Amino acid sequence: MITIQTGPQPTDLSDVRATNRAVVLRYVRTHSPCSRADIAARTGLNKATVSSLVTELIERRLLRETGLTENRVGRPATMLVLDGEPYAALGMQVDADELVVVAVDLGGNRLLTWRRAFGTLGASPAETVAAVAKLARRAVGRLTAGGRTVLGLTLGVPGLVDITGTVPLAATLNWRDAPVAAELRAALRDPGFPVALENVANLAVLAEQRHGDRAGTANLVHLTGGVGIGAGILVDGRLLRGERGFAGQVGHLPLDPAGPACRCGRRGCLEALVGLPAVVRRLLPDVKSDGAVTDFAPEIERIQALARAEDRSALAGLADLGRHLGHGAAVLADLLNPEAVLVGGHFAALAPWLLPAARTELTRRTLAPDAGGCRLEASTLGAEAAALGGATASLAAVEAGRLPTPTAALG
Repeated sequence: MITIQTGPQPTDLSDVRATNRAVVLRYVRTHSPCSRADIAARTGLNKATVSSLVTELIERRLLRETGLTENRVGRPATMLVLDGEPYAALGMQVDADELVVVAVDLGGNRLLTWRRAFGTLGASPAETVAAVAKLARRAVGRLTAGGRTVLGLTLGVPGLVDITGTVPLAATLNWRDAPVAAELRAALRDPGFPVALENVANLAVLAEQRHGDRAGTANLVHLTGGVGIGAGILVDGRLLRGERGFAGQVGHLPLDPAGPACRCGRRGCLEALVGLPAVVRRLLPDVKSDGAVTDFAPEIERIQALARAEDRSALAGLADLGRHLGHGAAVLADLLNPEAVLVGGHFAALAPWLLPAARTELTRRTLAPDAGGCRLEASTLGAEAAALGGATASLAAVEAGRLPTPTAALG
């Protein structure tokens, strides 16, 4: 079940039909093509209820019939699959040097993926929200022009996000007490669909759960790579939030008291050791003379080129960074015992050179034999994992059985 932070919601315990719709949609999503009889037999709903629900969902174009199958005992059955063609969900993410937007349909098929350069590190929350809203309006316009209804938008930011959609602290962006969700809704002029805010790591692990190589894994961690480092954590299939929704802030986990100074005031934090600025400083010392880096993509490409050319200094530095990464993964493995820790961002881009040393360190430092079964792997979802997770999260209301309502294009 996907959950996002949208603020307090009323509970309607009498809405059994919505719950049953969710059961039907979830079954079809994971077992399509399937028949009405399959749904009834596997979910425990009676045949009349399933028939009524399926009729309603077909009318709303959330399901469609695909024909008959004869590979069964008895009469051929009409098979069902997800439809959702008239609908789209949006996810966006704020990175240090760009904004990303992804749109998907109900089946998770990508409808668009856009990336726009934006100097977030030097921008205020208000300036960032204005840029996000501008990009969102363009995406909504493209989708509604194609006849689709937008079901929701979920924005991921690299910081703490509370239940009201406020960012109490985003240290990498120098934001404090920023009411981002409310300001984004206002900038979009109350668009007629839900607008939610979430931490980027939480959205990335939701994307992994639905779309990644470890899809369906119940105990999973996605470790973001970027200017900041966070962990999206699934425990028994549910997102681990903590008391106030701030779980997963592993970037300031102190690993080496004698290590480099961290901007949090401590020394040797995971972020200070292997965050994107630390990687660039370690492997590209000439960059320092050019001033602060605002566009990291060219620097990562330079590091990749050095590694492919088997530059000894670069390879040694990457191995050392990999050991720090493995140390951090070992702490997560001991605390959570996940099936896998998936690394994204610059960790994934540099994975061929980081992960060998990181895996060795993971095994060496974890208490349980064989790292407790934990595997350390690179995410295959690319740099837009959080935006994809945001789009997936924006489907939450429909997947909970709430029927979508039409929306107009944004002005």
